[in-house]
Amino acid sequence: MERKDEGLAFLLRYENVAWFEQGVVKILDRRIYPEKTVYVTCWSWQEVRQAIADMVTQSAGPYTAAGMGMALAAFQVRGKGQQQQLQFLEEAAHGLSTARPTTANRMGQITTGCLAVARTALETGADAATAIFDATIASLNRRYGIMEKVGTYLAELFPKGGSILTQCFGETIVGMMLKAAHRNNNPVKLFCAETRPFLQGARLTASCAADMGFDTTVITDNMVAYTMQHEHIDLFTSAADTIARDGHIANKIGTFQIALLAEHFGIPYYVTGIPDSDKQTIADIRIEQRDPTDVLSFRGVSHTFPGVKAIYPAFDITPPALIRGIVTDKGIYAPADLHTYFDTPQDRFY
Repeated sequence: MERKDEGLAFLLRYENVAWFEQGVVKILDRRIYPEKTVYVTCWSWQEVRQAIADMVTQSAGPYTAAGMGMALAAFQVRGKGQQQQLQFLEEAAHGLSTARPTTANRMGQITTGCLAVARTALETGADAATAIFDATIASLNRRYGIMEKVGTYLAELFPKGGSILTQCFGETIVGMMLKAAHRNNNPVKLFCAETRPFLQGARLTASCAADMGFDTTVITDNMVAYTMQHEHIDLFTSAADTIARDGHIANKIGTFQIALLAEHFGIPYYVTGIPDSDKQTIADIRIEQRDPTDVLSFRGVSHTFPGVKAIYPAFDITPPALIRGIVTDKGIYAPADLHTYFDTPQDRFY
């Protein structure tokens, strides 16, 4: 089996994202990694959906979990009539794709593709679960391969021995940009904003960077201005959960304020990812609102007085004026020119 995850950090190995085998899907619980390495076991696609909604896996992890969840759905309904299987899989495809509202369009591409694979398998008498699993591995290989191109373009922007500030966890792009930095013999230093309230930057990005041998420093989200002033940050980068054609991007809450600070200090901000063909403008971006109790406590320990309220938008939107460039598999685009990305054929991503 061809795999594109060779040489990457533990977190980015396929089995350590989400994996279907012997009638279950196991998902690495990123909410508690690296303190503990625990896998959540899902016995149904509904449990996979709930795990995605509960943030067991984050960043691009839900895309892999959705594909594996579709394989599990096919396993659940094996032995039933063809029409009954298809109806069950259609329900699973819709349910899994809508687990997180902001990325429902991307998740839908995953589950729709799995559904098409299942139809073909059922028509030819093949095992639908195996076919979907194989298709999910192929999807992972495509995504990792394309993000390797993105990572190569991004790493070319890193000054020799420079200091790079990150936000949240860009999943594959983190591994691929660092793999490219290794290839360029460039010992960059990583400064990772912790990314409250789930600490994806502190727990996931920093873990990947340290695992791959890079000098890695974690800062709290309110240390960004100080760090830019005193630690000689050369470049700020993040992935994006949505990239609209007009250059607006949605990423983990807090990205907008870091971009504002980067603009103030003259630090270039580069976004990585593949533009969303179905998101024309900022008006097409939906921001997920999560349970605000996650802001009032951490790992079950409350740190606020009874009656104190909170808000928890999962993402914010950064305008194109604050973005130096959007790094794609085709190269680097100025936000104002991003619409031209679609003027040439696109490689299938999901």
